[in-house]
Amino acid sequence: MTDSQAPVKPGTDTPTGTNPLAPAPAGARTAADVVTPELIAQLTKGVVGSGRTANHTPFTGEKLADLPESTPEDVAEAYDRARVAQRVWELTPVRQRAAVLLRFHDLVLARQAEVLDLIQLETGKARLHAHEEVQAVAVAARHYGRTAARYLRPKRHAGAMPTLTRVTELRHPRGVVGQIAPWNYPLELSVGDAIPAFVAGNAVVMKPDTETCLTALWARDLLIEAGLPADVFQVVLGEGPVIGPEVVRHADYVSFTGSTRTGREVAQGAAARLVGVSLELGGKNAMLVLDDADIEKAAAGAVRACFSSAGQLCISIERLYVHESIADAFVERFVARTKAMRLGKSLAYGADMGSLVGERQLETVTKHVDEAVAKGAKVLAGGTARPDIGPYFYEPTILDGVETPMAVCSEETFGPVVAIYRFKTDDEAVTLANSTPYGLNSSVWTKNGARGRAVAARVRCGTVNVNEGYASAYGSVQAPMGGMKDSGLGRRHGSEGILKFTEAQTIAQQRLLPMAPALGMTDEKYAEFMSRSLRVMKALRMR
Repeated sequence: MTDSQAPVKPGTDTPTGTNPLAPAPAGARTAADVVTPELIAQLTKGVVGSGRTANHTPFTGEKLADLPESTPEDVAEAYDRARVAQRVWELTPVRQRAAVLLRFHDLVLARQAEVLDLIQLETGKARLHAHEEVQAVAVAARHYGRTAARYLRPKRHAGAMPTLTRVTELRHPRGVVGQIAPWNYPLELSVGDAIPAFVAGNAVVMKPDTETCLTALWARDLLIEAGLPADVFQVVLGEGPVIGPEVVRHADYVSFTGSTRTGREVAQGAAARLVGVSLELGGKNAMLVLDDADIEKAAAGAVRACFSSAGQLCISIERLYVHESIADAFVERFVARTKAMRLGKSLAYGADMGSLVGERQLETVTKHVDEAVAKGAKVLAGGTARPDIGPYFYEPTILDGVETPMAVCSEETFGPVVAIYRFKTDDEAVTLANSTPYGLNSSVWTKNGARGRAVAARVRCGTVNVNEGYASAYGSVQAPMGGMKDSGLGRRHGSEGILKFTEAQTIAQQRLLPMAPALGMTDEKYAEFMSRSLRVMKALRMR
């Protein structure tokens, strides 16, 4: 089904002078061509770290770079620097802060070949899937660059006493945001999440995953080039159990993306200090193919929804529910499309799927598939590791006959594995979709848009896509994105995605008369006056 020598289309990257970030000619680039000593020196010069660590590429398992490793004392130093810089940054007019994001938007698009190489080398994903991160970051930078002033401007509200009470709501930055970013989307889930924090006037101390930190450091370098003061964006590197708690311990607000288990620990640490927290956690996302769905489009959509970034996407589909009347026809087309996918590790477009990120992910995927097969599940496509291509490659896999005792049925696999189930009615499909402690993303397929939206509204997920797997909801950045139930707290994107990085302050100015007996009123007369006033305000439909 796959071929390690499958043809891939050559890219169009070209070198740009002596810039150490510029790629070598397409088709000839290797890890050594991309991750040069000059690049490492340029990207790590702002990292606070007294130790040494390293990261590796999933394509071969070889070391990419030697890196600084931070200690708890280094984390404290990074926060000290960030606090000093934040006090100045906060005083910068919001439109000037927003202009940094718009310049960053242009730089990312102009120099995307550089970061696409880094994303591929650090995560192992196919180039087209890496480009999803470029798109997401550019869209977020444009959105908040254009709308931050509106989101953050002072707002007037009706006062307790009409005309006598003037009320204004202000938004202040929280201070220094502690961000812990995952490995699977190292551009979007690092700097993409930090963008609204910066434009709201905060500094950020970020701990990216060490194995994918070069991408985050590249983005930091570009933001500084776009005008962000360097000390406003601090990066610390190291083992999560060692410095993760330190990032939480010093933060004025915590932003975390990762597993539900670790998210609970982060939330407990933030709660102990009474600081806010946003968490995007795990998912066991469902796709519902209703009886009137366009089967060809649904099958093509399922390939994207299940196997983008080798299934290592928080919002990818792992449970696929198909109406029994079309199940056979859908499965036939879905299996055929999956078996035709090309695996590859070239730094160029053309591969349909790349590698898993490392040994732990490969072990989980292998364990889930092997256990399911041993207990009676049937492999319709894939089900095999591909060490002939690279150490962590695994074929896109479709399972049938999966039942509750199997781990793949209820646990998050986070790999290129999907299980197919059948249903009879829309009610049953919704019940099945909701039969999980998670609630991050879902997908509904039907030719009837109204029906699809009605079914979607009954699914307990933060985002539900109709006739798409995940990209429509995630890419609609004016709307909130996040999880329900065990999939997290808070939202990214839209007003919630920026206002969470602020503290609301209400200023109420009382004029002429006090909120108390006045003009010779007795307490009794004042109480009667206020009671009449409240009745009048209700009659006038005042809020």
